[in-house]
Amino acid sequence: MGNGRKTVQHKPRRGPTVGHLLAGAGLLGLLAGPAPFVLPALGQSGIDQLTASNPDAPLLLQADELVYNNDDRTISAIGNVRIDYDGTRLVANRVIYIDDSARMVAVGNVEILQPDGVRLTADEIDITDDFRDGFLNTLRVVTPDNVRFAAESAERRDGEVTVFNQGLYTACEPCEERPEKAPLWQIKSQRTIWNSEEKTVRFENARFEFFGVPIAWLPVFTTADPTVKRKTGFLTPGISFADELGFGLSVPFFINLAPNYDLTLTGTGYTRQGFLGEAEFRHRLENGIYTLKIAGIQQARPDAFGAGTVDRMETTRGMIGTTGRFTINPRWQFGWNGLLQTDKNFSRTYSVGGFSEYVFRNEAWLTGLAGRNHFDARVMHFDVQENVPDPFGNGPRQPTVLPSVDYDYVLSEPVAGGELAFSLNTRGIVRDQADTRLAAGPIDDNFATFGTDGGSWRLTAETEWKRTFTSPGGLLVTPILHAQGDTTYLDVTATGPLSQTMETVGTPLAANGTHWRGMATAGIEARWPVLVAGPGSSHVIEPVGQIFARPDAPDDTVLPNEDAQSLVFDASNLFSRDKFSGYDRLEGGVRANVGVRYNGQFGGGWSATALVGQSFHLAGDNPYDDADLVNAGADSGLETDRSDYVAHAGVRHGSGFSATADARFDETTFAVRRAETGLSFTNSTIALAANYAVQKAQPTYGFAADRHEVSGSGSVRFADYWRVLGAAKFDITNDRLTARSIGLAYDDECFSFLFSYEETVDTTEAVNRNFGVYFRARTLGDIGASSTSVDF
Repeated sequence: MGNGRKTVQHKPRRGPTVGHLLAGAGLLGLLAGPAPFVLPALGQSGIDQLTASNPDAPLLLQADELVYNNDDRTISAIGNVRIDYDGTRLVANRVIYIDDSARMVAVGNVEILQPDGVRLTADEIDITDDFRDGFLNTLRVVTPDNVRFAAESAERRDGEVTVFNQGLYTACEPCEERPEKAPLWQIKSQRTIWNSEEKTVRFENARFEFFGVPIAWLPVFTTADPTVKRKTGFLTPGISFADELGFGLSVPFFINLAPNYDLTLTGTGYTRQGFLGEAEFRHRLENGIYTLKIAGIQQARPDAFGAGTVDRMETTRGMIGTTGRFTINPRWQFGWNGLLQTDKNFSRTYSVGGFSEYVFRNEAWLTGLAGRNHFDARVMHFDVQENVPDPFGNGPRQPTVLPSVDYDYVLSEPVAGGELAFSLNTRGIVRDQADTRLAAGPIDDNFATFGTDGGSWRLTAETEWKRTFTSPGGLLVTPILHAQGDTTYLDVTATGPLSQTMETVGTPLAANGTHWRGMATAGIEARWPVLVAGPGSSHVIEPVGQIFARPDAPDDTVLPNEDAQSLVFDASNLFSRDKFSGYDRLEGGVRANVGVRYNGQFGGGWSATALVGQSFHLAGDNPYDDADLVNAGADSGLETDRSDYVAHAGVRHGSGFSATADARFDETTFAVRRAETGLSFTNSTIALAANYAVQKAQPTYGFAADRHEVSGSGSVRFADYWRVLGAAKFDITNDRLTARSIGLAYDDECFSFLFSYEETVDTTEAVNRNFGVYFRARTLGDIGASSTSVDF
């Protein structure tokens, strides 16, 4: 028997028992035994086994007293016992090794701290020295990610199975003020059985508690060990609701076919429409991943959908979709998205994951990026998933793009002291049926052909050089030279007013064949930023002027306009060299752009920005006054020699407040032609946003009246972790609320909950109602889903 604080360090031989370790310290004769020394340990699951990763690691034993009992063949370390071995630490009031039964017993305030941060505490641990069998009393476990497990007792059998009696599991931290209070959620079970060989956890007579109140009970359920990322079995179910579908319950089943590919089968039962089946195959390779998904349903009640809709017309419905994304090398990637379905709205109606967008783009693409140089090539076909039948069939007016290619290259070295850049664009369009706004005839103002039938191909090449000179007074002068040339091949297959006649004047579309055009531009830009500093503030005022000289644009109004249909003239493109949005239209003539920019910084965290300006057509033909197939320049504010005024203003504060306003004013009357304003405020308690937009009548585009719309959204945290959310959109012109939604949410470190309700009104005044219930318990997954996403 020895007294006093003892410290013993020993480098054990391979396969030591605890008896070996103490004997090596000179305290005991050799006690043979083949089993390695191990300590009970927990991984992410809280119930894993740890064997010393380095059997040659030294062991350090500290205790107030070491006692050897020759009669009982036991060794006891008594008082403030600490054992450090290969990164694992065990502390206890007493540790006893019983050689005859090859058991180790740790008693009193037992704590084991593993290298991975898992902390295990117990009143008593009694195990064999190879940890095949053992007993733990009053067990508590805390993992590094704050997962907690407790049990009145635990027993380990045959080195594979651990049984926890009266177990408790949670991922919530205890309340700091009242640690005895029940956590937000926890699972209590009569027995929890962990099989380390099969990597499964079985809960028997388990109940799910919320704030200490039982809300669900299961006699038995089995799940994968949380350390296992991929294991065949059922996944978390989901719920949904929609008026036409009814309540839905989705049950997914995951099949782990191999470490790098799997299959998920999902069955969803709808109270109105029946059974929806889905299957998704995923395969990950060394340089990427691809997926394949199929889904189908035999609708039980098509009459639940609105009269005349696509959903009502179909009974047997289905889809097949695929995605892929691969990395060739650090600079190049390729991939694809594809969707085929029995009708134009199946995937959106049934919210098929990954394929329910309103406009789904089928495409295959190749991209490359190196510094400022970029390459992108893709083929595309667009599926508009809407519930309105197409009078010409299943979407033949949507184009197929074969292909679209963009290449941009900027020389790394200056040329004549400036930057020289090249770009290339090509696109091919094939369409079965002309995409034409139906009207009384081509003489109507709102007649337009958004896309020709047949095919058209265009190749465009351009180059630009620019260099900035700085004068002694701070004036920045930038000369700009630009050249563009392209060729278009037209092969329109049909004849007649809907496909080959221009709007308003009946000018025929250009003849089939090859058409050439080009444009050269010389321009100069002058900017003079002036800094004005005052007490606690600074202001930068920058007058800007540009002039671009070029010949008149060729008569490209008789060519298809596929990529330059959208034209919004505002402060963001006031100083653009060409204000058309794509390559199919060219800007010609002599034009000047003038304006003033402002940027201010104020005391108290305030800042402001502003811009106001105007564009002038000085000579030649004004391309924005020339009609093309869609009247791209009409009502844009650029169709007159002196454009409308455009302006932008914004103000921000460090508290989270911001306000912006963008507007276009008539060049003669200063009447508002288009405007959009927004206010927002965000802090830790509240988030509010409001927007107002107005667009004056545009009869050329079919909008005979002014359009006014106001929208708002908000989120208010009214208690710790609790928020109420809402959003609404109101059509002032038609005096109707077009959308509104409300939600209640809870978010903390271990639990999230959302209830949402949404109403939308379509142009037929039909009201669509959807609600969703969703909650997420950390480490247990997501439960619940909304039939329609609600954006707050």
